Amino acid sequence: MSEPFSVRVTVRGYETDVQGHLNQAVYLNYAEHARWSLLQEAGITQSGLISQGVGPVALETTIRYKRELLAGDEADVSCVFTWGGGKVFTIEQTITKADGTVAAEITAVGGLLDLKRRKLVPDPQDVFRGLAKDPALFGL
Repeated sequence: MSEPFSVRVTVRGYETDVQGHLNQAVYLNYAEHARWSLLQEAGITQSGLISQGVGPVALETTIRYKRELLAGDEADVSCVFTWGGGKVFTIEQTITKADGTVAAEITAVGGLLDLKRRKLVPDPQDVFRGLAKDPALFGL
């Protein structure tokens, strides 16, 4: 497993719900932002994925809410890929408030879709390794 990649976000007022805390759907946006930021840091772009005929897909996502996030809070969203072989991989993410308090834990199962065949590619880690300028960011 690689060291966690992390990106900082600031909770915006319009992202909160009537209780004043971050709306549950926005946690998914933060997680997705961190994943795409990791891809970009590794040198993988959407156009690069499309040119290879693949696209990342989410197959399952679980969010465990630990502490609320309020408007103005700053939080770090980490992202670690784990590879078990086969067509899928797991992404572990933690949203941590600036004071170190864990606000949420997100586990996602993903894959890479062959855009022509509409099936998962058999070895997604090989595709990431081939496209990335820095495969170590994916633990490869």
